[in-house]
Amino acid sequence: MSLRVDKWLWAARFFKTRSLASDAVSGGKVKVNGTATKPAREIKVGDRLDIANGETRWEVSVKALSDKRGPAPEARLLYEETPESIAAREAARERRQFVQDPAADIHGRPTKRDRRQMDRFGR
Repeated sequence: MSLRVDKWLWAARFFKTRSLASDAVSGGKVKVNGTATKPAREIKVGDRLDIANGETRWEVSVKALSDKRGPAPEARLLYEETPESIAAREAARERRQFVQDPAADIHGRPTKRDRRQMDRFGR
């Protein structure tokens, strides 16, 4: 049995919609067994997927196929993440925890004073 890669990514909850999954595959953000692919590519149990969704990256092997999107605990049974991928995601999470977002102090529209300062510095 095989299943389209975009449909599997949606069912495994890596992407919120199937069209987002399809766009990611088309954009080269998903690799099947190390090669870029198209959304209609058929995957089977045992294939290795490299998935990039924003800043998050996963390396998973397909354990089961499903074309129905279920709850998250059931979706986690469809794949097994590699230990290297888990360690890399944890390290990235810890790095983000200690780095402050540059826009954290900005709330809403700039005030008149803020606009004057921006004009003075050439925006």
